Amino acid sequence: MRTIKFLMAVAVVALVTSCGCFRKMARNAEDVSIACNPEVLVLNNGKVEADITVNFPVEYYNKKAVVKVTPVIVFEGGEVEGATYFFQGSKVDDNYTVVDKAMGGKFTQHVEFPYDCRMAMSELHLRVEIKCPSGKCKEFTLVNANTGAIATKKEKAVLAAGGAEADALKREFGLVVAKGVNTLQKDLDYADAMSTTANNYKNVTTVVTDAEILYAVNSSRVKKGAAETEGVQAFWANVEAQQGNDRATQNLFITGYASPEGPIKFNKDLSDKRSQSANKAVAAQAEELGVAFTLEFKGEDWDGFQELVAASNIENKDLILNILSTYTDAAKREEEIINLSNVYPTIKKEILPLLRRAQLINSTDIKGKTNEEMKALAEAGKYNELDLEELLYTAESVLCCDKCKAATLEYAAKEYNDARAYNNLGVAYAGLGENEKALAAFEKAAELGLKDANLNNNIALANLANGNVEKAKTYAPAANAETKALIAASEGQYSAAAAIDGYNAAIANVMNNDLTAAKKAIAADKSAKADYLRAVIAVKEGDMETAKAQLNSAISKDETLKEKAAKDINLAPLA
Repeated sequence: MRTIKFLMAVAVVALVTSCGCFRKMARNAEDVSIACNPEVLVLNNGKVEADITVNFPVEYYNKKAVVKVTPVIVFEGGEVEGATYFFQGSKVDDNYTVVDKAMGGKFTQHVEFPYDCRMAMSELHLRVEIKCPSGKCKEFTLVNANTGAIATKKEKAVLAAGGAEADALKREFGLVVAKGVNTLQKDLDYADAMSTTANNYKNVTTVVTDAEILYAVNSSRVKKGAAETEGVQAFWANVEAQQGNDRATQNLFITGYASPEGPIKFNKDLSDKRSQSANKAVAAQAEELGVAFTLEFKGEDWDGFQELVAASNIENKDLILNILSTYTDAAKREEEIINLSNVYPTIKKEILPLLRRAQLINSTDIKGKTNEEMKALAEAGKYNELDLEELLYTAESVLCCDKCKAATLEYAAKEYNDARAYNNLGVAYAGLGENEKALAAFEKAAELGLKDANLNNNIALANLANGNVEKAKTYAPAANAETKALIAASEGQYSAAAAIDGYNAAIANVMNNDLTAAKKAIAADKSAKADYLRAVIAVKEGDMETAKAQLNSAISKDETLKEKAAKDINLAPLA
């Protein structure tokens, strides 16, 4: 904290103006001091704040004197005044802060300004006016707080006229107590902490089609027409269609089964014979299409029996299945099935016949579009040639251009009204700095009922990015540790930096003045913003050569950082 011999000016004023009140105050004026904390102002939650402390010595302040102090942040193109503070002697009939002559005093004024982006390169001035009822300054008179001189007749005319010249003169009369605003808090990248929702994209999907050839009880002979049913013909049509798809790999099987009503070994042999006889029955068609089957046999089909009974209208079917399930011995269970089939005709007439079969199976692996193909379609705007999962995958894992990602997700969200697409679109918008759009997209995902715990974090972070800190805090109870830490950081509380990763952790640690931790947090980050932050850290360490090198690297990756650096008080020593 820097201390400034401020009211020395008052002593000079006393000599220049021959004002009795202030001439008497000239005694011990060198002991009057003013200090500003911090010396470089800091942006915090949309505000710039400082504490200005004035220390008056004993036997100093005239009982009839009044001093008016107005803090003003001055920047190119404008200025913002803070709350005015008044000091008065004990004999003044006003309601200001009284400075007792015998005791002196130390007074701290908290000043606060709404942040304006032009304040990055600015100065905090104190403008001083004096008044003394018994002297020549019966009304408040502006003082040059740097020289102690009051305005000349010509300067008074300029001040009275107002306008640009008057503003310039007021700035000239002001005492500078702080320079610049550290805006690192504004660089917290909330998009970095946001999470997308996973997609269900698979590059290879398996499509299974099947058909059945049915047999008579205890028979492995294919009945006339059994291999030419509509189901079998549809099976072959599918095989032929897939042969025209160069992305498809067909795997053909014939699996033989037996109904669970005979001896285990007999059923096993019977299912084997059925797979072989079915293969012979379809051999001609297979040869014509140039395909071949892999033969399998499963023996008795107990699982199939359970499924068919469960799906039937048989009375007491649940009881039947529970009873049969109690038999651990397969032979006893088969015996009971035979008995039940005599009691329940549906089992004998409708269920067991469907289990005496050979199943034709086509398990086709269909390979999806390549990453290159999906990228080309998305970049060409041919989104209608991609399905929803492909769109989500392409935006997440294929595209590098942030604008392309957002455009792809915009189509997916609107075309499919999909909550996942809206959430991921919000992340994309945030990455582009379109924070209002990001928040709207997240809220739409919530409206559509997205079941993703990260959505709560995303909404909180989007509110932070939009400056809605109080709203963001309402999501804090259900937020993860990183989001909670970023909410705290948005209010200037950087002590929870350990819960933040990467670039944001580096910013928090710089604000905590833990430069070693800050450098470690971005050690592996080669981005432009990380290089820029390393330049800031190097300046704080006094290593100007490294700072220049890191800043040049940052600008080479992102030219917009050149303009940012020119207005960054943290990099002012490099100018």
